[in-house]
Amino acid sequence: MNMVKVNIYTIVGDPICASPKDGDKVYKELKKALIQEKQIVVSFLNVEILTVAFLNTAIGKLYGEFDGERIKNSLSISDISDENKLRIKRVVDTAKAYYKDPDQFEKSINKIMKIE
Repeated sequence: MNMVKVNIYTIVGDPICASPKDGDKVYKELKKALIQEKQIVVSFLNVEILTVAFLNTAIGKLYGEFDGERIKNSLSISDISDENKLRIKRVVDTAKAYYKDPDQFEKSINKIMKIE
Protein backbone atom coordinates (compact mmCIF):
# COMPACT_ATOMS: atom_id res chain seq x y z
CA MET A 1 0.00 0.00 0.00
CA ASN A 2 1.45 3.37 -1.01
CA MET A 3 1.65 6.23 1.46
CA VAL A 4 0.58 9.80 0.86
CA LYS A 5 0.94 12.81 3.16
CA VAL A 6 -1.95 15.26 3.12
CA ASN A 7 -0.87 18.62 4.53
CA ILE A 8 -3.95 20.55 5.63
CA TYR A 9 -2.18 23.92 5.68
CA THR A 10 -0.96 23.43 2.09
CA ILE A 11 -4.44 22.52 0.83
CA VAL A 12 -6.28 25.29 2.67
CA GLY A 13 -3.53 27.89 2.32
CA ASP A 14 -4.30 29.38 5.70
CA PRO A 15 -3.58 28.56 9.37
CA ILE A 16 -7.30 29.00 10.08
CA CYS A 17 -9.31 25.94 9.07
CA ALA A 18 -12.86 26.98 9.80
CA SER A 19 -15.09 26.81 6.75
CA PRO A 20 -16.85 23.77 5.30
CA LYS A 21 -15.74 25.01 1.86
CA ASP A 22 -12.09 24.53 2.87
CA GLY A 23 -13.00 21.24 4.52
CA ASP A 24 -14.38 20.06 1.19
CA LYS A 25 -10.99 20.61 -0.46
CA VAL A 26 -9.41 18.32 2.13
CA TYR A 27 -12.27 15.81 1.84
CA LYS A 28 -11.68 15.48 -1.91
CA GLU A 29 -7.97 14.76 -1.36
CA LEU A 30 -8.68 12.20 1.36
CA LYS A 31 -11.42 10.54 -0.68
CA LYS A 32 -9.11 10.23 -3.69
CA ALA A 33 -6.39 8.62 -1.56
CA LEU A 34 -8.89 6.21 0.04
CA ILE A 35 -10.21 5.16 -3.37
CA GLN A 36 -6.62 4.50 -4.43
CA GLU A 37 -6.19 2.43 -1.23
CA LYS A 38 -3.27 4.51 -0.01
CA GLN A 39 -1.99 4.84 3.53
CA ILE A 40 -2.73 8.46 4.47
CA VAL A 41 -0.93 10.69 6.98
CA VAL A 42 -2.93 13.86 7.61
CA SER A 43 -0.63 16.61 8.85
CA PHE A 44 -1.97 19.60 10.73
CA LEU A 45 1.42 21.34 10.80
CA ASN A 46 1.01 25.16 10.91
CA VAL A 47 -2.76 24.92 11.48
CA GLU A 48 -3.64 27.29 14.32
CA ILE A 49 -7.44 27.14 14.39
CA LEU A 50 -9.49 24.04 13.61
CA THR A 51 -13.29 24.08 13.80
CA VAL A 52 -15.86 21.32 13.96
CA ALA A 53 -17.56 22.73 10.84
CA PHE A 54 -14.31 22.26 8.90
CA LEU A 55 -13.70 18.77 10.33
CA ASN A 56 -17.27 17.60 9.67
CA THR A 57 -16.73 18.21 5.98
CA ALA A 58 -13.05 17.25 5.76
CA ILE A 59 -13.19 14.01 7.76
CA GLY A 60 -16.72 13.29 8.99
CA LYS A 61 -18.15 13.17 5.48
CA LEU A 62 -15.82 10.25 4.64
CA TYR A 63 -17.91 8.00 6.89
CA GLY A 64 -20.84 8.40 4.50
CA GLU A 65 -18.82 6.77 1.72
CA PHE A 66 -16.29 4.45 3.35
CA ASP A 67 -16.40 1.79 6.03
CA GLY A 68 -15.18 3.03 9.41
CA GLU A 69 -12.61 0.25 9.71
CA ARG A 70 -11.17 1.11 6.31
CA ILE A 71 -10.77 4.75 7.32
CA LYS A 72 -9.27 3.79 10.69
CA ASN A 73 -6.75 1.44 9.06
CA SER A 74 -5.82 3.86 6.25
CA LEU A 75 -5.73 7.26 7.90
CA SER A 76 -3.43 8.60 10.61
CA ILE A 77 -3.08 12.08 12.08
CA SER A 78 0.15 13.99 12.82
CA ASP A 79 1.31 17.40 14.02
CA ILE A 80 -1.80 18.09 16.07
CA SER A 81 -2.58 19.19 19.64
CA ASP A 82 -4.39 16.94 22.11
CA GLU A 83 -7.30 19.40 22.08
CA ASN A 84 -7.69 19.06 18.32
CA LYS A 85 -7.28 15.26 18.50
CA LEU A 86 -10.26 15.25 20.83
CA ARG A 87 -12.18 17.50 18.42
CA ILE A 88 -11.50 15.01 15.60
CA LYS A 89 -12.59 12.09 17.79
CA ARG A 90 -15.91 13.83 18.52
CA VAL A 91 -16.44 14.53 14.81
CA VAL A 92 -15.69 10.89 13.93
CA ASP A 93 -18.01 9.53 16.65
CA THR A 94 -20.81 11.82 15.51
CA ALA A 95 -20.28 10.94 11.84
CA LYS A 96 -20.40 7.21 12.60
CA ALA A 97 -23.66 7.62 14.53
CA TYR A 98 -25.17 9.82 11.83
CA TYR A 99 -24.28 7.62 8.86
CA LYS A 100 -25.32 4.46 10.68
CA ASP A 101 -28.95 5.71 10.77
CA PRO A 102 -29.44 9.30 9.55
CA ASP A 103 -33.21 9.36 10.17
CA GLN A 104 -32.90 8.15 13.76
CA PHE A 105 -30.04 10.57 14.37
CA GLU A 106 -32.17 13.50 13.15
CA LYS A 107 -35.11 12.36 15.32
CA SER A 108 -32.84 12.19 18.37
CA ILE A 109 -31.46 15.68 17.72
CA ASN A 110 -34.96 17.07 17.20
CA LYS A 111 -36.13 15.46 20.44
CA ILE A 112 -33.21 16.95 22.36
CA MET A 113 -33.86 20.35 20.78
CA LYS A 114 -37.62 19.97 21.41
CA ILE A 115 -38.38 20.27 17.68
CA GLU A 116 -41.27 18.14 16.51
